[in-house]
Amino acid sequence: MPATFDVLLSRRRTVGAAGALALLGIASPCATFAQQSDSAAQYPNRPVRIVVPSSPGGGTDILARLLAKKLGESLGQPFVVENRAGAGQAIGIDVVSHAAPDGYTLLMAASAIVLNQVLSKKTPYDTMRDFKPVSLVSTVSNVLVVHPALPVKTEKELIDYAKSHPGALNYSSAGNGTSPHLSMELFRSMAGIKMTHVPYKGTGPATVDLLAGQVQLSMPNILTAMPHIRAGTLRALGVTGPRRAGALPDVPTIAEAGLPGYESVQWYGMLAPAGTPAAVVNKLQAEIVRAVHSPEIQAAMASEGADPVGSSADEFAAFIRSEIAKWTQVVKTAGIQQE
Repeated sequence: MPATFDVLLSRRRTVGAAGALALLGIASPCATFAQQSDSAAQYPNRPVRIVVPSSPGGGTDILARLLAKKLGESLGQPFVVENRAGAGQAIGIDVVSHAAPDGYTLLMAASAIVLNQVLSKKTPYDTMRDFKPVSLVSTVSNVLVVHPALPVKTEKELIDYAKSHPGALNYSSAGNGTSPHLSMELFRSMAGIKMTHVPYKGTGPATVDLLAGQVQLSMPNILTAMPHIRAGTLRALGVTGPRRAGALPDVPTIAEAGLPGYESVQWYGMLAPAGTPAAVVNKLQAEIVRAVHSPEIQAAMASEGADPVGSSADEFAAFIRSEIAKWTQVVKTAGIQQE
């Protein structure tokens, strides 16, 4: 039977406050801090698994493998990438949400982790409840492109055209709830225009019909659009990120071209299961920032059209909260039905 407080008080000269707490089975704050510090100092002492909730070869997988290599070099233990694709990334995400919160199972997440949660009532996880953000690794802008036959050369001209031809414009996306779809819905809502969404089963067919003029505009990622912009088969009017893209320096952001406050990016970041010790998260975050700013990863991101970030854990958490709020409002305003 646990000792009573009276007994503990009578013993305090001999056992002290920490001892009294121990008799109750409660760790003192100092002891907890010391344990976490020891845990961080020893971390990692065995291989670390990075779960990628999508197939090999995509942006999430590429970044995870780049980071795994650099983290393994700096921390002295293998960081092993494990692809767990399926159910719109929900399978891999769910695996990590139920993993031991010890820093030995991590999630390389993309913006889909938030979009899935916003769009589906059946998502088996809650991003802010089930995960501890570690660092926002990088962002990738989409780009607003139109078929050259459309008589507009600027964002303002597009908005004016859409207002004078309500409902006449059709835009393509890689599917309902994808970043190009929601990015265009945010644009449509902020511009106050009517357009028709034509969803496709992937980026490929969406781009084919755009090039053929079956639809008039779209918002693919920069990598998808760049060859067609260079060839003159698509016209770029604006990038969706907070700053101009290095690959398209002459193309303004959508915000500076006429919609102040507009911002939509695809993003990639590292998360750990909720409850992972702060000292371990801080150690991981510091090493991820170091890796993100290495010449090797900077060059690789530039080739993929990605912008390196390397945020603090708190900054990443605030960013995720803002993403959930923004896309929840976009889905509501656009009348997109949750599954």
